[in-house]
This record gives sequence, C-alpha cells and structure tokens, in this order.
Amino acid sequence: MGNRTNRGSPLRKLSLILALVLVGVLAVTFVSARMSLNPDLPHAYKTRTLPFLTEDPSQQPDGLVQVRVKGLVFRARVAGLENLGPNLLLLHGFPETSIMWDRLIAAASESGFRVVAFDQRGYSPDARPESVEDYALPELVDDARAVADRFGFERFHLAGHDWGSVVGWNLTSREPDRVLSWTSLSIPHLGAVISSQENPTTPAYIKFFQQPGIPETLLLAFDQLFLKRVAFSGIDPAHVDEYLDVFTEPGALTAAFNWYRVTRPDYWPGKIRQPVLYIWGNRDMPVFVNPKVQAAHPNFLLGPFESIELSAGHWLIEEQPDRVVDAIMTHLRRQTDSTSM
Repeated sequence: MGNRTNRGSPLRKLSLILALVLVGVLAVTFVSARMSLNPDLPHAYKTRTLPFLTEDPSQQPDGLVQVRVKGLVFRARVAGLENLGPNLLLLHGFPETSIMWDRLIAAASESGFRVVAFDQRGYSPDARPESVEDYALPELVDDARAVADRFGFERFHLAGHDWGSVVGWNLTSREPDRVLSWTSLSIPHLGAVISSQENPTTPAYIKFFQQPGIPETLLLAFDQLFLKRVAFSGIDPAHVDEYLDVFTEPGALTAAFNWYRVTRPDYWPGKIRQPVLYIWGNRDMPVFVNPKVQAAHPNFLLGPFESIELSAGHWLIEEQPDRVVDAIMTHLRRQTDSTSM
C-alpha cells in the first residue's frame, strides 16, 4: 500500500501541474481576447455619422448610407440608384461585411444596375439585438425582404455568399415572382446537402461555433491572431481592416455567431424555379463540395441552372475576383435580356 501511494503521488502532482497550466492558458486566452475588444466603438460612431437613405432612393448618391427598417438600422453600400436598369441585392457571409462585394457593386452599377449591399443583422452596429432567437433564419430572410422594400425593389436579382447564400436560397424559394435570378457563391441548396448524406449530421465546425462564448474568445485572442493569419489570409487588406473594425466591437462576434446558434430545420428552402448560378471552389469544405451534393442539385432546381467550378477555396470573390465578377455579370445580363425589371 505504501509503495502504491508513493508511486501515485508524482502522478497526482503532474496532473495538478497540467491542470494549473491549462487554467493558466485559458485565463491568458480569455484576457487577451477581452483586450482585443475596442470599447471606444469607432466603427459604430463612424456608421452613425452616415446619411440616412433619402425618401426617394433614386436620388441617393453612391456610397454608404443608413437604412431604417423593422425598427433596426442597417449600414448599406449603394450604387447606381439613379440608373433605370434592373435591381440587384447582395448578401454577404460570415465573417464579412458588404465590402466583400465592392468589385461587383462597381461592375453592376456601371452596367446600369441599381445595386444595394447591406451589412446584415448583427454586423450593422444598430441592428444587433441581444437575444439569440432574434437571429433565427426567418428574421434574416425578412430583413433582406424589408431592405428590398425600402429601396423600392419590387423585383430584383439576388446574390449571396456563405450565410448570405443560406438567406438567399430561402428568399428565392419563397419569392418566386419577386426574385428574378439567384447567384450563390460557395453554398449549395441545403436540400442537396441533406439528401446526399446517409445520416445527416451537423458539421463539427458548426457545433463548435454554437458553443456560447468559446469561438468568440478564440477568434479574438492574441490580437485577433486567428482572424488575421487564418480566416482573413490572402484577403484584400482594406476588407480586413473593415472586418476587424466590426468584430472588435463588444458583442459583434457574438451576434455573428448567433446565426449558427439558432437552427430552424423546418425553414429550409423549397425548390427553386428561377435561373440559378452556383459558383463553388473545389478546395472548399467537403460537406458542401462533393460529387453527391453536385449530383443532387438538379432535384431542387426547376429552372435554368449553371454550375461553375473554380480552383479555389471558400473566399471565391477574394481569390478570383475577375473570374467571379465576370461570371455573375454574364449571368445577370443573360437574365435581363429575357426579363423586365
């Protein structure tokens, strides 16, 4: 008995040391994440100095504006609202803002489109409710619908990336007479994803993002090391500056992760009748990019469908901006040739 106790003591001491080291690492990580936050809220204050959308949107100059809908205020990039051409609404993904669309905004407005790209719920400083339930997919879809209403977009073309694609697939399926065409970057129709799996499960990264507090801490820790070196690697520095301005505001990353924390499996999109362009990178996440998903896609798309594969990862418009913008503009022009605004 005495020998077993003596042999056990070093193990207990080692376990205690390891536990203390782990607690220390967690404490340092948490403190460094808190220190990464900017309590002065420069992005929020800058946003609140922007002009509000004019009563007549066609008189609104190009640039950034504030848009009040549903008791919330969204920041939006607008261009070409004086044009007589078709309307185009753009939905960004995670963890981005409307600046991701800057090249497409310029190309589309120069081609006669009236373009709006807004920072969605949680990303706009004054559209950041605290309740997790406020980020349920029906609310996000209705935000896009309400913004379109405010700009007088009775009918419009729609494009989205990442979570913006999730919103866009749902809005497109629910507004067949209003959404003229749909372009999805990276994210396929979720019906194709689910039907291609023998035992559908939530991807591990989404389960991680759903944990309260943990993903925010890791992304902000050590001077936003993960965001700067991994998430935003290779992205336009001007875009990165804006993203960091947004996500270092207290509560901003939590709001962005709240999109993952509310699941509504009964709200997945139905079948799509409008023309669809799907652009995907063959180095993207396997759960979304695999032969079974591609084969299942036509089961959910009843109208014209074009799929473009790029040698790229998830950040398509950042990695291959000319290729992506050209493909979207070709798609939009093709639709406008056969439809009216």
